[in-house]
Amino acid sequence: MSRSILHLIRTLDPERGGPVTFLKQVSAVHAAMGVRVAILTLDRNEPAWVADLPVSALECAPSRGSYGYNPSLGAILAELAGTFDAMVVHGLWQFHGLCAMRVSARIGVPYFVFPHGMLDPWFRRSYPLKHLKKQVYWVLAERRVLQGAKAVLFTSQNELRLAKDTFLPEARYRGRILPLGVEKSPADSDRLRELFLQEFPHLRGRRFLLFLGRLHPKKGCDLLVTAMARMRPPIDLVFAGPSSNDEYVSRLKRYAKGLPISFTGMLHGDTKSGALASAEALILPSHQENFGVVVAEALSFGTPALLSNQVSIAEDAVSSGAGFVEPDTLTGTERLIARWLQEGTPAMRTAALNCFQNRFDIKHSATELMKIISGDG
Repeated sequence: MSRSILHLIRTLDPERGGPVTFLKQVSAVHAAMGVRVAILTLDRNEPAWVADLPVSALECAPSRGSYGYNPSLGAILAELAGTFDAMVVHGLWQFHGLCAMRVSARIGVPYFVFPHGMLDPWFRRSYPLKHLKKQVYWVLAERRVLQGAKAVLFTSQNELRLAKDTFLPEARYRGRILPLGVEKSPADSDRLRELFLQEFPHLRGRRFLLFLGRLHPKKGCDLLVTAMARMRPPIDLVFAGPSSNDEYVSRLKRYAKGLPISFTGMLHGDTKSGALASAEALILPSHQENFGVVVAEALSFGTPALLSNQVSIAEDAVSSGAGFVEPDTLTGTERLIARWLQEGTPAMRTAALNCFQNRFDIKHSATELMKIISGDG
């Protein structure tokens, strides 16, 4: 079995969401298993980003533009990768993937690619000009990066299926399924709830649904605000997450004025845990979600999930009795809220926790990733 892994990712900034959260947590589990792990980033790591990380966080910075071009990366990676059994490339459309392919061909260390949803056709429909730019790069480099990988890792069969037709010509690669996971929730939920309510005292004694994640059109945030305005339900809505676009978030806040909607900004650590523990349910009406790490996080606290049918693990939650699923439309979002108010039960909290334990514990993901890298799975 391979006992050392070098991960490559553009940044460990927690505002980048699920991929960063997963990488940090799976690295910690592997370290506890005795695997030697290092993470190489293309930009500077803020001290807070790596403060509790029990693995080496290396830098190759600064890198240029969204592509992350860095003329030093090839030589640094060639020297570094030779001391590891395998490389794992997180994300697409960036320079570190091309470097991993070249270094692998030169020194023989295999690499794996984790697209993290970046091959989903939703982006082609929603951002056609960006898609055209990526199509050019697909022909020039990215297709070869995927085909040269020992395996391309997808979080679900649905993500694997959708990825096949997004770009032309089709890439021929070995796709493997690796469901993501998260850490078990802390045991002191009462303390965490109190910390959250101390920071946001206006929510004390109020029922609320929680949206946790980047405030981005892809996530259906506008559907939530419109649904709240039309329904005026007897429950609050809390948006907790960083802004992806200041103009978009300003518009959301303008439409939310006078409604029982709170914007907390991005939450970290115990405050984030307190929000998950305090909410009646997580709500995520996304138009595209290749996995949904935040869903697994909510389930780990026994918090049910109200999801659109574009969240890949929605059926896992529903089949476990841990949530509801509806289309990613305004009507579907209204139905999620209405169904929770009419059909939500305390028993769903137990079902949510069981769903997490059976399907989304990070230890399962860590073990499966080691099997794939070692060729045993």
